[in-house]
Amino acid sequence: MKNEVIGRCPVCDSELHVSKLHCDSCETSIEGSFSLCKFCKLNPDQKHFVEVFIKNRGNIKEIEKELGISYPTVRNKLENVIEALGYTAKYSPKVDRKDVLAKLSAGEISADEAVKLLKE
Repeated sequence: MKNEVIGRCPVCDSELHVSKLHCDSCETSIEGSFSLCKFCKLNPDQKHFVEVFIKNRGNIKEIEKELGISYPTVRNKLENVIEALGYTAKYSPKVDRKDVLAKLSAGEISADEAVKLLKE
C-alpha cells in the first residue's frame, strides 16, 4: 500500500504544495509548483467523515448511527470539513461544555476536536 499525500504541514499546519511528479514506468520527472486537490487538504478523520457522509447519501440519522455520534457532533464535523475545503461555515451551534467533555471521555472526538469546539 502506498502512502497517501498529506495536504497540511505536520510542523506548522500550512497548506503543502507538490514540487515534483515522477513516473515509475518511464522514469520521467516533472518539477514545478503544483496544488493539491481540496480533498487532499483534509485530515484522515475528515476524510473518513466525508466517506461515511457520501456512503449514507447525507442522511444525518444514518451517519449518527454508523459513527455513534450525536446530531450536533455530525453538524460540527460537517462544518469542520466545509471550512477545511475553504468555504465559509454557516452553522454555528452553541457548545455544551459538558457534552464536549463527555464525548472526549468516551473517545467520540479527539482532544484537538474538543479544544476547537470549546473555543467556539
